[in-house]
Amino acid sequence: MDNCKHKHLVLLPQQSSRLRCVHCHLTIKADELEDGYCPECFEAKKQKYYDFEEVKSSHNAATIYRCESCGIMIECN
Repeated sequence: MDNCKHKHLVLLPQQSSRLRCVHCHLTIKADELEDGYCPECFEAKKQKYYDFEEVKSSHNAATIYRCESCGIMIECN
């Protein structure tokens, strides 16, 4: 068993929200949507569609820490 006391914890960032295009169903992170329109629809159809729906996360919004000393991941609800 590891003797680490986990004194050096780092808070890991929460997973950013994701959006799904209502036309082509591309799922993309909200912060990756640079111009506001769906890049897949624009590439395939040369149309700028701005219609997205939010994708609900399938897991709970737990807070996750990582110990810098041993690398263990600690999840808190």
